[in-house]
Amino acid sequence: MRTTLTLDEDVAIRLDALRRSRRLPWKEVVNQALRAGMDCQEGVRSTGNRPFCQKTFRLQPRLPDLDDVSTVLATAEGEDWR
Repeated sequence: MRTTLTLDEDVAIRLDALRRSRRLPWKEVVNQALRAGMDCQEGVRSTGNRPFCQKTFRLQPRLPDLDDVSTVLATAEGEDWR
């Protein structure tokens, strides 16, 4: 598909630098950049790696009752806190 596209100057400079470093024609560089941008916007991973997933677990409180200061100190510092 042919179309006319007006690029901002900073975008044109970056595309031209990419074109020169990869030694590719304008058409390929622009298409690659647009694909990468759309993939990023749509959340598509171009690397093919699985998304990172962190296993989680519910933390149980170590101190049974924070209102009881003597129990808190005994648990945190041992029975010798007194």
